[in-house]
Amino acid sequence: MSKKYDDELLELFCQTVDKFTMSEILSNMLTPQEREELATRLQIFKKLIKGENQRRIAKDLGVSIATITRGSRELQYGKPGIRKLYKK
Repeated sequence: MSKKYDDELLELFCQTVDKFTMSEILSNMLTPQEREELATRLQIFKKLIKGENQRRIAKDLGVSIATITRGSRELQYGKPGIRKLYKK
């Protein structure tokens, strides 16, 4: 991905200050399925940060254990962005 394009995307998100406008932007940019997947991924991160059991999370959210494991790995080894927002 081009750094320039990534910067433009980040600037757009940073400039968006209200929930309604952000919802419209996300609807313009993502398919309903992509948006649902992002929302589910956020729930996975929140539950993992709270210390919930991976199998329980998978059952509660209707996703595979592999999906939860990928989220867990990202929290452990990825950048700390989500963790900063959802500290224990």
